[in-house]
Amino acid sequence: MTNPTDAGAPASYVDLHAHSTASDGSLPPAAAVQAAHAAGLSAFALTDHDTLAGIAEAQAQADALGLRLIPGVELSVHQGGDEVHLLGLHIRDVNALQDRLEAFRGFRRRRAEQMVERLNAASVPVTFDSVLEQAAGGAIGRPHVARALVAGGWVKDLREAFDRWLGAGKPAYVDKERLEIADGIAMIHEAGGIAVYAHPGGDGRRESIEPLVAAGLDGIEVRHPSHSREDELRLASLAAFFGLVVSGGSDWHGAMQGGRVLGAMQVPASWLELQDRRVRERRGIGA
Repeated sequence: MTNPTDAGAPASYVDLHAHSTASDGSLPPAAAVQAAHAAGLSAFALTDHDTLAGIAEAQAQADALGLRLIPGVELSVHQGGDEVHLLGLHIRDVNALQDRLEAFRGFRRRRAEQMVERLNAASVPVTFDSVLEQAAGGAIGRPHVARALVAGGWVKDLREAFDRWLGAGKPAYVDKERLEIADGIAMIHEAGGIAVYAHPGGDGRRESIEPLVAAGLDGIEVRHPSHSREDELRLASLAAFFGLVVSGGSDWHGAMQGGRVLGAMQVPASWLELQDRRVRERRGIGA
């Protein structure tokens, strides 16, 4: 496997972690693809939170531009008592997986409604309609409640929304419906994809990854804006030890998340080639 720490500029870069308005990004799926093309990427994965609703639009734009699109999703799952994120990449059966995720969309909607109810009880008159407006038809999450608070002038920015109201343990926080990580891995495999542990950071250690490998984990996201150089080296070493593929991306959300630039993680196309091989193995296709 190519060492993720090797020097030298690859012929092309890919970005395997990005979001659109299908979840909490600021650009529609087609515009996100256009941004990836403008950034000179050779491939781009759209990985919206708990939904693949943007894939069809993104694929049509990618085909028009000659850009390879990797259909993906970022699942919020639980490992023990902790919430972690799992990337499903190279999803083949997009509609089948989307149908399964629709049930979780219902849970997300009810969670947002409960947050609004708690805010109203605390004399913050934000409305659920304003949250829906921020979601723009995408999967509803805490960021949309936070944006509604900012838009209404009840907080000055997103950080204050979370620190004061929406963070864990704060007055309007509501727990998520739980999806265990092993079940998330199985869902991704059933849809023809590979499962990648998203931005594990300092939590990515042998004792936490070993049970995930036993559950069928395929890879680790090594390059991510939140990772230090030490994180990258440790995670790359763990991927090699367990025989996992490596991945990376900007976790780009468009203009809503300042400082993250599409393609800035300089993920080499060779990593995608190794993922392609893993996909063929998963699907029982000759390498």
